Amino acid sequence: MSPVRRAFHIELPRPLRQALHSLETQGGVCRVVGGSVRDALLGIAPKDFDVEVYGLELENIAKALAPLGKTDLVGKAFAVVKLWTHGEEYDFAIPRRESKTGSGHRGFTIEANAHLSEFEAIQRRDFTINALLYDHSKGEVIDYAGGLEDLSNGILRHVSPAFEEDPLRVLRAMQFAGRFKLELHDETAELCRRIGHEYWTLAKERIWLEWQKWASKSKSLAHGMRALEKSGWICYFPELNALRGLPQDPLWHPEGDAWTHTLHCLDALIRETDWLELTESQRAPLAFGVLCHDLGKARCTRWALKRGEKHWISPGHDNQSVWLAEQFFESMRSPLEIREKVMTLVGNHHFLNTAPDEGHSDASIRRLSKRLAPATTRQLVYVMKSDHLGRPPLVSEAQTARIAKFEERIRELDLVESAPAPLLLGRHLVSRGLKPGPGFKRILDQAYDAQLGGSFRNVEEAEAWLEKNWNKLNC
Repeated sequence: MSPVRRAFHIELPRPLRQALHSLETQGGVCRVVGGSVRDALLGIAPKDFDVEVYGLELENIAKALAPLGKTDLVGKAFAVVKLWTHGEEYDFAIPRRESKTGSGHRGFTIEANAHLSEFEAIQRRDFTINALLYDHSKGEVIDYAGGLEDLSNGILRHVSPAFEEDPLRVLRAMQFAGRFKLELHDETAELCRRIGHEYWTLAKERIWLEWQKWASKSKSLAHGMRALEKSGWICYFPELNALRGLPQDPLWHPEGDAWTHTLHCLDALIRETDWLELTESQRAPLAFGVLCHDLGKARCTRWALKRGEKHWISPGHDNQSVWLAEQFFESMRSPLEIREKVMTLVGNHHFLNTAPDEGHSDASIRRLSKRLAPATTRQLVYVMKSDHLGRPPLVSEAQTARIAKFEERIRELDLVESAPAPLLLGRHLVSRGLKPGPGFKRILDQAYDAQLGGSFRNVEEAEAWLEKNWNKLNC
């Protein structure tokens, strides 16, 4: 099969160019493959470079690369030689076929063949956008599968029927769709649905890794969720699936059902905030916070009287969302650090909706900041803004003003990044002759609650408060 060839220049690192030259001197034909080619075409600086070497056996590849740095056949079972040089790691692989021998992500046998054709070699790859080859000697991208056109048209499409052999590719489709704003091809979606039963063979840690990439690397979080829905695999995440078709009152939610609202909120997070400018570790809790903020509606939504008329209402859904978010994260054994942040964000995302006419007091906002930990009031603002702006075309001027006022208040109270540090400490109790023991925590907890309530603002006032309340506290 004759490929499409497009002139294109990828600036390869000098050590990699030296390695390619050494292999070509020995008679090898080298092609840079995979994500680095895709990223370069998208204007993203490539980070990880993988090379496929045709015409040389593994031992000859290792021998040619040995003078350039440390080499290792740690990937021998996968026909890979690793090279470490100038602080970077490069993989050099022999073309191979993969045959399905069992269930799951790892049920394969590898058949390396240095003399496979390029067309045969790319058949094992997942998506056409990842099946592009780069010929550095001619400065050309080589495309056997239509990846260039798919990349241009925003389509995520499988390379061959071999796609079905690795069920993890369905979740990779989710995160690729989000990262590169792609729509899942109809035929690829059908293959995904066909292998749905294989979901249960995947290691939970691998499932989490794909979700983490979606939450931290996406350019369009909603694209990823649409791919998950179209693939049919949203059914394996029942907390999300329950939002589909879940009615909302059009008076407050003209955009449609709860799932549609969630997708609009994910769009708003990217469009209306500086989310894309944050680090990847900062992005993930916010993405999940927005994704999970209304999970509880599936438990609370009912048709009932409100202000004398029948409406769809979901009272208490913020509290219900907490344990459903935990259930969602537990299903893939996510790290506790991120799930704890998300749970506090979803449980408090209606904080401004319960404000009295004069607004929340300083004490109420300070207590909120403590309740949110390990998340912060700053992170809560992202979720509240996204929730508010995820109801197109409806925008409430009153809610916009409330959020702006809240941001002003948390800055004034120095609560943007954390709750107040306790002013009264154990050493203050020791100085009064109290020996460390079980009573310490009780007294310090009461003191901290008083501090949040505004009873004192500095150490001197804290000590005065302790003096005044000592007999009551030490009973």
